[in-house]
Amino acid sequence: MTSRVAAIDCGTNTIKLLIGALPDVDVREMRMVRLGQDLDRTGRIADEAMTRAFAAIDEYAELIRSYGVPPERVRFVATSATRDAANADVFVAGVRERLGVEPEVVAGAVEAALSFDGAVRGLRTPPATPVLVIDIGGGSTELILGSTAPESADSMDIGSVRMTERHLHSDPPTAAEVAACVADIDAHLDACPVDPARAATVVGVAGTVTQLAAVALDLPAYSREAVDQLELPVAEVLATVDRLVAMTVAERRALPSMHPGRADVIAAGVLILAQVLRRSGAATMVVSEADILDGAAWSVSAGWTPGT
Repeated sequence: MTSRVAAIDCGTNTIKLLIGALPDVDVREMRMVRLGQDLDRTGRIADEAMTRAFAAIDEYAELIRSYGVPPERVRFVATSATRDAANADVFVAGVRERLGVEPEVVAGAVEAALSFDGAVRGLRTPPATPVLVIDIGGGSTELILGSTAPESADSMDIGSVRMTERHLHSDPPTAAEVAACVADIDAHLDACPVDPARAATVVGVAGTVTQLAAVALDLPAYSREAVDQLELPVAEVLATVDRLVAMTVAERRALPSMHPGRADVIAAGVLILAQVLRRSGAATMVVSEADILDGAAWSVSAGWTPGT
């Protein structure tokens, strides 16, 4: 039997694929599909968003077949957008038809545990504990605190796409829009059972964080190697947040390291990051390219089977 596994993480903004015999990785792909387009307003996955996602999944299915990974070694994890959509069943059926696997619309607690495992397992230097993992997605944000496993975790319905559509309508956003966005973020953090101030180490994962790191470094092009494991002073993170929020979408898109599919929503994402970091009191943040995708892949490698 092949030792290779495949994992797919389908979020609100991106859909990502990992194939490999871990810890070796053969394929790591990402497509911006914006599955959560207008979802906060309509409660449904838009037809055009569904079409974009299915096109990416068709590509991924072919890659998985080409590497000889059988369906029982594939884990498809769908998070915030699919959790929230009234027509999620249509999406789930389309995934099943294309991949031959049953997609898991995971609860926030499962998402948090997979994110924590992926992020902490990927650290090259053993961190001081407890570790706070911040996972900012398009539709939700997870805060997970623990040492070797999550001890407390929460999934909040705040994310880069959701908060942009809810609050940041001007280009660049007005001071009033930013204030309303921050107030919404703070209200969720006030209700969150995870206390960022308890963290000895803060690790940021997923696209908002890695993209901010690339901008902070003024990279000539996005580089996974340059941002992974980077330890950024929080003061530098906050300065970069202010810089990104003040820009127009066109100005962000013109940054050489900016993925064009993030330029219109990253302001809301980094505002979430800033508010969490302010509450943590941390002096630095570790940036990790490993996240829920890696956690899902490791779970299959460790013996996870469909339906468990």
